[in-house]
Amino acid sequence: MTIEARAATLWQSGEVTTPARSESYRAPGWFTRHVFNRIVALATSAGLSVWGSRTLRVRGRSSGEWRSTPVNLLTHAGERYLVAPRGTTQWVRNLRAAGEGELRLGRQVEHFTASEVSDDDKVEVLRAYLARWKVEVGVFFDGVSASSSAAEFARIAPLHPVFLVREFAPGAPSPD
Repeated sequence: MTIEARAATLWQSGEVTTPARSESYRAPGWFTRHVFNRIVALATSAGLSVWGSRTLRVRGRSSGEWRSTPVNLLTHAGERYLVAPRGTTQWVRNLRAAGEGELRLGRQVEHFTASEVSDDDKVEVLRAYLARWKVEVGVFFDGVSASSSAAEFARIAPLHPVFLVREFAPGAPSPD
């Protein structure tokens, strides 16, 4: 039996229940989905940033329709990043496909391009992200904190997609 066939058999039998490391995802609970995210989205749409929060808008990879979700925009070492603490979410998949989107805060709209950061280059970005938002998202980082070793961050880096965000240059076409 080939490795692929054995893996398929294990998956179908239920013996393997977790996706590949690079495609891991932790779904939000009821409170986060129905209360917390809505409060943050409402505050952000009113122009109130909650510790760097923005509303991310990105086109769906299949439908092409705009999809929105609250995110934390991290500024670190003069660059701006979007980090997916829950793993490979729908917004991550859509941003990978589109390569661009919008960040909104109230009526301010910033069109941007995004490039995914390699696992090797994520360590300090993830460290800075945890230093700022550990209370909110620390549970998704498997016991790793801002003071953890580089080896611990290297272990979790594949589980947390990170995107470098760059504003569209003046005169560049918008994502519409």
